[in-house]
Amino acid sequence: MPRSLRPPRPPRLPGRRPRLHATRGIHSLRVKLTLANVALLALGIVAATAVSLMGMRHYLLDQIDAELTQTRDSLAGSHLTMRQIDSIAVLGFARDWAVPGEGDDRPAPDTLFVAVDGDTGEAVTVLGVAPTEAQRGLAKAVTDPGVLADDTEPHDVTVRGAPYRATGTRLPDGTDILLATSTDALHKGIAKALKLDLAVGTLLLALLACLTLFSVRRRMLPLEDMVETSSAIAEGDLTRRIPSRHHPTQEVEQLRLALNAMLHQVESAYRTRERTAAQLRRFVADASHELRTPLAAIRGYLQLYDKGMLRDPAERKRAWDRMTGEADRMGHLVDELLTLARLDQQPELRLRHVDVSCLVRDAAEDLRAQQPGRPVTVGADGALLVHADESGLRQVLGNLVANVRTHTPADVPVRLGVERADGVVRLCVADEGPGLAAEDASRIFDRFFRAGGGAGSGLGMAIVQGLVRAHGGDVAVCTAPGEGLTVTVTLPARTPVRP
Repeated sequence: MPRSLRPPRPPRLPGRRPRLHATRGIHSLRVKLTLANVALLALGIVAATAVSLMGMRHYLLDQIDAELTQTRDSLAGSHLTMRQIDSIAVLGFARDWAVPGEGDDRPAPDTLFVAVDGDTGEAVTVLGVAPTEAQRGLAKAVTDPGVLADDTEPHDVTVRGAPYRATGTRLPDGTDILLATSTDALHKGIAKALKLDLAVGTLLLALLACLTLFSVRRRMLPLEDMVETSSAIAEGDLTRRIPSRHHPTQEVEQLRLALNAMLHQVESAYRTRERTAAQLRRFVADASHELRTPLAAIRGYLQLYDKGMLRDPAERKRAWDRMTGEADRMGHLVDELLTLARLDQQPELRLRHVDVSCLVRDAAEDLRAQQPGRPVTVGADGALLVHADESGLRQVLGNLVANVRTHTPADVPVRLGVERADGVVRLCVADEGPGLAAEDASRIFDRFFRAGGGAGSGLGMAIVQGLVRAHGGDVAVCTAPGEGLTVTVTLPARTPVRP
């Protein structure tokens, strides 16, 4: 193909070529998904840790409060006065007052019992044992023992910097008894559980981040394939398609199939545009060549006449006849070009019932009149109606008969026939001429194609094909060298109406 007629390569899209891999920065979809998963898991861990620690603290405090409440109720139910308690040294709960004194540098015991003077609020001596520093600290921490005695629930107090749960009761003689249990072990246990939960949660978050990055990277490989394929198509490779991955997700696979279908349509449209552009360039070149010949002949005769070189009347008449013939040829060529242009625009057909048998017989009579020595056989008995454009069918038959008349000797037999079969109408024009080679037969419907450089414009068969397709039909040829040419036109029984 000449360089001027070669289709151009697809133009490159302006701008930079897309990157083939996802951006590693904070704006990367991979990083955003990872951060979202880590944030959700972190919220879940925090919520689970808070609920579990609060539940554990509530459970342990309920046990401590139950023990304190039971001891307080037992002491209150005994109805003993302080004097009676002093005189009964064998009471189990009184042994706690007999603990040896402790210094300021010793830690406070886990359980404290202290008697408080209802008037002064000071710790008093019980069983001859002075109150310890822890007991005095408990008495000092409780500013109003009556509140503890009246309240059924224990309270939180701080004794010498240590947390306690304390409750109280009032003896019949007005002495207040305070009971307290240390909660330091509880708080330390909760702190250790919190540290353990934070360590395990941090490990889980790190593991989730790694797994998410790996999983998202694997799941985003099809997207990277799409970017790479788009870049290759932008470079001009319209045959590239997005490959399939093993075990793809449903949504990504649907997107891949849709994009491949779209790319196939784009490639088909571009190839069609290339082919149409090449045909248009060839058509313009052929039309220019066909019109140049008669114009050159007319211009030549006019120059001869202008220079006075046509003095003989016979020469002037011959020149005039030649110019008239070339003008007619040029006008016929222009008419055929206009016909093809209208067919390309899918014109509105004037459909009505047409007797195809009558049209075949009329075409045979025209051929007999033009070439009386040619044997013509007609197979069109009776009436055969179709819904079609009469002028278009007449032109189809006229072009087929003209093709036989132009390209075969005047004594070659011709057969014209029409029949209805399988819901379609078949119109056949066959001759016993020299036929065509397979290469020429494949191009018989090309515009300006003339086998062996024969006469005519080379547009007749192209017009036949355009008119038949406008009726929703098809046209085919059967030929071989030395076996003649058979053209079969297939028309639907009822031509579909164009939308």
